[in-house]
Amino acid sequence: MGELLTAVTSDLEQLFRQEVELAKAEVREEATKAGKAAGMYGGAGFAGSMVALFASLAAVFALANVMDAGWAALIVTGVWALVGAVLFVMGRARMRQVSPKPERTMETLKEDAQWARHPTK
Repeated sequence: MGELLTAVTSDLEQLFRQEVELAKAEVREEATKAGKAAGMYGGAGFAGSMVALFASLAAVFALANVMDAGWAALIVTGVWALVGAVLFVMGRARMRQVSPKPERTMETLKEDAQWARHPTK
């Protein structure tokens, strides 16, 4: 009986260690996804700033030939606000794909708990 209890305890310890390793791997994977999404936010912000700066100047000067410069600047600002909103929505959609909960680990823990309750099934 003692040997059986030792074997079961050893198996449970090994199973627990494996579950912890799986959880760590899943968290690293999700952190990588979050990092990539954050990098995309940053890249979109920088690129958007540079494009907005130079394109805005060009557009304001072009529109100033046909209308008052103030109105030209306001129109160009509205266009870049729309571009920024679209980039934000796309980044938010990517960020929503990130899952902070280790799904596979949760599933295997449930299976392990069910097996522990009914080891013969």
